[in-house]
Amino acid sequence: MESNSTASGAHPSPEVRQGPRRHRKFSIADIIIHLVLALLTICTILPFYNVVLMSFSNTAAISKQLVYLVPTTFDLSAYSYILHEPRFLKALLVTLFVTVIGTSINMLVTVTGAYVMSKTGFPGRKIVMSGIIFTMFFNGGLIPFYLTMKNLHLINNLLVMVLPVAVNTFYLIICIAFFRTLPAALEESAKIDGANELQVLVKIIVPISMPMIATITLFYAVDRWNEWWYGVLFMTNVNLLPMQALLRELLTNYAQVLSSITTSVQLQNSDLQPEMLKMAVLVVSALPIVCLYPFLQKYFAKGVMIGSVKG
Repeated sequence: MESNSTASGAHPSPEVRQGPRRHRKFSIADIIIHLVLALLTICTILPFYNVVLMSFSNTAAISKQLVYLVPTTFDLSAYSYILHEPRFLKALLVTLFVTVIGTSINMLVTVTGAYVMSKTGFPGRKIVMSGIIFTMFFNGGLIPFYLTMKNLHLINNLLVMVLPVAVNTFYLIICIAFFRTLPAALEESAKIDGANELQVLVKIIVPISMPMIATITLFYAVDRWNEWWYGVLFMTNVNLLPMQALLRELLTNYAQVLSSITTSVQLQNSDLQPEMLKMAVLVVSALPIVCLYPFLQKYFAKGVMIGSVKG
């Protein structure tokens, strides 16, 4: 019977072909590493978790405990105070403009500049690179910077939060170092096929550099989203303040209002505590960037050069 089954072309079952599955045995070192990583994860998440819970708490809950592990209340007073600010929508649109346009300009200048500076044959490359590094250690000071922006007619202009920060020197150096690691055979083969420098950059360099570009884009987006200093410094029109500057103003003004209350009974009876407003401000300012991260995360783990060069 066995010979007949073999001759008839019967295939062995998957269990027979693959053999029994082997379960990985965790050593004591693996267990310790997992426990340490789990502890670090809890220590990282717990502050953010506490911030969110406190933003939804009320006066009575805050007065009883400082750290929240289990939600006890659900109060939207802090968020209502923020969203009912008449200038909030305008400030949000300003921040969106600065983030989208600013990040686009940042990446355009950084990627093109890094590609040029990564070329060893670029004339004067060392001099230009020295000038770029020089800006990391020295600047002209706040007053000359303000006067320069004023002479360029950028006061009360949204571009003042975009153009002066068109490139971050540190991010530029990272891109330059990355482009230098790419094989020269990629560009040479493209140029043999008739591609110019712009086509090489757009069709070859950028696609295989997406993990690095996605990371730098996220860094720039966070910087532009959190922009408030230039808004406070150069915007005399309150309707042009970015959201972060407006939230700071709301928090400062509310703290000044509470400081004028003379009795502790009045402070305790207040519907909105400074801690509630502070935590709500943190949630509102960080939530959009947190939502953006999952869309860029997939690029971080990808291999940069897999399949790009064939021997």
